[in-house]
Amino acid sequence: QVQLVESGGGSVQAGGSLRLSCASSGRAFSLYVGWFRQAPGKERESVAIISRNAAITYYTNSVKGRFTISRDNAKNMVYLQMNSLKPEDTAVYYCSQSGTYTTNPADYDMWGQGTQVTVSS
Repeated sequence: QVQLVESGGGSVQAGGSLRLSCASSGRAFSLYVGWFRQAPGKERESVAIISRNAAITYYTNSVKGRFTISRDNAKNMVYLQMNSLKPEDTAVYYCSQSGTYTTNPADYDMWGQGTQVTVSS
C-alpha cells in the first residue's frame, strides 16, 4: 500500500520561505504528482503539478514566480519550495498523484495527512 507523507509546514511571516516535502512509501510516485492546498471554508485547489521527468509543470496563477515544484525520483520525493509567502497562502498543503495530467484535485487519489502552512502579516 502506497502512502504519501507531507512535511515541512510551519508558521512564517509574510515574505518568508518554506520547503515542503512529500515522501512516497511503498513504491514510486505515479507519472504526475501535485501539491494542493485547502484553506478553511474553501475548496481544495491545485497549486503545482510535475510530470515524472519534470518536462511538464503547472502552477496556479497566484503562486507563479514564487513557488517551485521539483521531484527526486531516485528518492521517491517531491518538493515545493515556497518563497515570498503571503497570508493568502495559509492553508493545509497536500500532495497526491495521478497517472494522467489533470489539474482537478478530484482526479487525484491517495491523499496524505497534509501539512499546515500559516503565514502571518
